[in-house]
Amino acid sequence: MAVLTSRPPLAPPGPLSLPRPFWTLWLGTVINRAGAIVQPFLSVYLVQIQGFTLPQAGVVMTVFGVGSLLSHVLAGWLADRYGRRLTLTCGMLATSTAMVLLGAASGFFAVAAIAFLLGLTIESYRPASQAMVADLVSPAQRPRAYALLFWAMNLGYAVAMVAGGRLADHGAHAMFGVNAAVAVVFAAVVWRAVPESRPVEGPLPAAGLRGVSRDRLMLAVCAVTAAYGLLYAQAFTTLPLAIAEQGITRTHFGLAMALNGVLIIAFQPLTGIWLARRDPGRVLAAGTAIVAAGFALTALVHDARGLALTVAIWTAGEIVIAGTLPTIVAALALPEQQGTYAGVSGMSWAAGAVLAPMIGTALLPLGPEALWNVIGLVGALSALGALLIAGPIRRRTVAG
Repeated sequence: MAVLTSRPPLAPPGPLSLPRPFWTLWLGTVINRAGAIVQPFLSVYLVQIQGFTLPQAGVVMTVFGVGSLLSHVLAGWLADRYGRRLTLTCGMLATSTAMVLLGAASGFFAVAAIAFLLGLTIESYRPASQAMVADLVSPAQRPRAYALLFWAMNLGYAVAMVAGGRLADHGAHAMFGVNAAVAVVFAAVVWRAVPESRPVEGPLPAAGLRGVSRDRLMLAVCAVTAAYGLLYAQAFTTLPLAIAEQGITRTHFGLAMALNGVLIIAFQPLTGIWLARRDPGRVLAAGTAIVAAGFALTALVHDARGLALTVAIWTAGEIVIAGTLPTIVAALALPEQQGTYAGVSGMSWAAGAVLAPMIGTALLPLGPEALWNVIGLVGALSALGALLIAGPIRRRTVAG
């Protein structure tokens, strides 16, 4: 029978006050995200290379999204049951295999089936990484650690967007091959340089979703997270369509959206220590309110400068939330449930993101004012929900 053990620290703190295994994980995340070039160009590949119609490509992308949605919970449970390192490593190897198969597949049904498998594996590293950070890093340092991990993802994504466009020009095989190879590198880095951090010995019969379903406070956090996902995902779903109707060119839209990445890379590392001293529930509420304000103000935008200002506002809220939300989830979970809680949290955000284009495109014909006022209201309700549960989160964290 598996029992909790009091393991000694896995590694002495590094020069930047976080454990060395964390920095290895951070570096692996940068490498992995820098090579994650297939997903942003997948729809283009389906239409231009596979020759699918737009409805067919939409079905494949939906199937991929469903797999990605399930990936969070499955990987989180596996991380608790069999270990963080094993789950992350096997997940990346499975992702690499699915990448190769998808690059070689032809025909609608074969591509759709493999796209589902790719979605089921491609996000497996997230709950495992989040649980690993909770294991390795003290509660006081978690906001900074999670913020740095978020920064690593954005740093790598910026590289992927540049490299992906060039590799796509050289053919689909180069794009899929590089992405598959990078996934193997990430798996190797973790397996060789990051020790298992789960505070148990042997396979653990994890409580799974049943344990989360009985945690009312965690369910409230999931509701706030889903609403935030619906709010934030508008940036990449409805916003490009709405801005065209508000008289802004695609070039100016691209430049304004690039500001999002620039601000995150420039300021994210500077916020972790300051935010770690604040109440996490109130920080989550404040960050969500800022994001909501940024999108609500988009209703008043009629030029590139106005758009850039709103992007800067909701990016500031995103920076505030990035390290706070996973910190709250880690604080609510028992050590042996970190993966499952992280997976459910990730699935909640993804569920909101799936609903985002449905709701956004339904509101778009009513005009920009109706669209952004409703989206802003969703964000305001999410911020209010975060504020209402801030006290219970603080009391439970202190009690823990």
